[in-house]
Amino acid sequence: QVQFVESGGGLVQPGGSLRLSCSASRNVFSRYKMAWYRQGPENEREFVAGFTRSGGTNYGDFVQGRFTISTDNAKSTVYLQMNSLKPDDTGVYYCNARYINLAWGQGTQVTVSS
Repeated sequence: QVQFVESGGGLVQPGGSLRLSCSASRNVFSRYKMAWYRQGPENEREFVAGFTRSGGTNYGDFVQGRFTISTDNAKSTVYLQMNSLKPDDTGVYYCNARYINLAWGQGTQVTVSS
């Protein structure tokens, strides 16, 4: 059962922007807080951005104000707007529930290179 479908990745030059989208199953989206994660070529999967239980958002330390997570509840979709991209941001980006990881989707590849 596919629960997450990520899209929007691609090749971008350093300093560029991308907007990732993740369509989630409606029952998952309505039940859990959502988050974005990523996995670089030689790294373990790490937290990028997510919604907290108190209704706010927080981000990985490396984000430093460059990314913004948002949702469209009507579409059961979570977005990640990424600006000022760096080569170190290269990796596969996934969405998932925040506090209880469910089965991972295919992810979307982001490559930052000149």
